[in-house]
Amino acid sequence: MVKNIDIKVVSDTVCPWCYVGKQRMDKAISEFQSFNPASPITFTTTWYPFYLNPAAPKIGEDKNAMYARKFGEERMKMMRARMLQIGEAEGINFKWGGKTGNTRDTHRLLQLGKSKSPEVQTRVVEELFKAYHENEQDPTSHEVLQKVGEDAGLDAKEVKEWLGSDKGGPLVDREVEEAQRRYIQGVPHFTIQGKYELEGAQEPSAFLQIFKMLKDQDA
Repeated sequence: MVKNIDIKVVSDTVCPWCYVGKQRMDKAISEFQSFNPASPITFTTTWYPFYLNPAAPKIGEDKNAMYARKFGEERMKMMRARMLQIGEAEGINFKWGGKTGNTRDTHRLLQLGKSKSPEVQTRVVEELFKAYHENEQDPTSHEVLQKVGEDAGLDAKEVKEWLGSDKGGPLVDREVEEAQRRYIQGVPHFTIQGKYELEGAQEPSAFLQIFKMLKDQDA
């Protein structure tokens, strides 16, 4: 019988749909476990990097200006209205102020989290999503990332040394290239138990269908 379900998630930290996708995945996991209290199945979630904008500046720029330049004012307003509505349903209070920019350092911080455990890495993911999408924090700022790491339970000195170097960077680069070799062109992208794939921020029912399939296969 399946005792653990492994989920690998390719995402970018500034991607609002990745935040939505995580919330929906978490809902599905919680619901699945509540259905099966007698034979609990655990879940292991590991996060892998993707760059929505590989050419994004290493120094943060105004988020509003970037979105307006990329999508135009009218489309930007429509996108925001939709994301606000979707976010509210998922417990996310999307905000659009602050800065955006290159996400390589956020993914390096996630590598530090992953070196501790999948659980610690997931806490770092949660703090990164919250900082950028709800608290309007700059993803290129080491001061912001320092606080994110500490809030996720990482050692303050280790975070500072990690961010001040390029630790984790080469691995981030290799994993981004691996996603490209797999022809992953959009995120979030979920691989469940190494064989079932979900693209985009699917509803909890899509995850539940796969979880149930895995449980029934070994029943």
